[in-house]
Amino acid sequence: MSRNLFFKVLPRSGVSSAFPAARTATVQSQFAFARTARTPAFPKQASFRFFSASPAAMNNLEDGTKVFMDFSWQGPVMENGKPTPTIKDQTGRIVFMLYDKVVPKTAENFRALCTGEKGYGYKGSECHRIINNFMLQGGDFTRGDGTGGKSIYKNANSRLGYTFPDENFNLKHTTRGLLSMANAGPNTNGSQFFVTFVPTPWLDGRHVVFGRIYEGEDVFKALEQCGSETGTPKYPKRPTIVDCGQL
Repeated sequence: MSRNLFFKVLPRSGVSSAFPAARTATVQSQFAFARTARTPAFPKQASFRFFSASPAAMNNLEDGTKVFMDFSWQGPVMENGKPTPTIKDQTGRIVFMLYDKVVPKTAENFRALCTGEKGYGYKGSECHRIINNFMLQGGDFTRGDGTGGKSIYKNANSRLGYTFPDENFNLKHTTRGLLSMANAGPNTNGSQFFVTFVPTPWLDGRHVVFGRIYEGEDVFKALEQCGSETGTPKYPKRPTIVDCGQL
């Protein structure tokens, strides 16, 4: 079993899993990132407590913790919400609201990785995948290619080390701008995340939604223009999280 698993989110024609290396020729044109061993069988996660969301928590999503990410990137200058032919280096901020009343463990992981209070986190990492009409993915601050990253939770039972179980799937991928966890199969949440460009209902029950964009839709639109069909950012300077923290 390779430890070099890709934490990924697949477009509608695929589901989340780790592909066998021998099969990558058949999927590489669409998923150039998938080249790993079969979906692993994960041992029982005995060291984590699962949380269930109460109806009251579901009704109070807008009271969540807010965190920010300051990005730098190269891409088209936007004008009236539309890309122009002018390509230049840019900066901007996105503020996320976390659904910490519904998925407290998942939200706390993201918050702490934004502040860097554990001695590591998102600051300085890149968005390594941006797929047109799908999503933006980042959070791999150890490898930068979708095979790394780690959560704030040490899991001695997991082959992947610092991962934690899927907390719940109460929230769905119903709209643009939702923040959700990338993974390498069931119960393998680390640090990688994605933000949706469109509703992605085929990911429901596979990825944990834990927040949404609160401010910075204009910046998100600009980052969206850096994407491609394969997911490889199209400009030399990839979108980078130059600063992040809690508000």
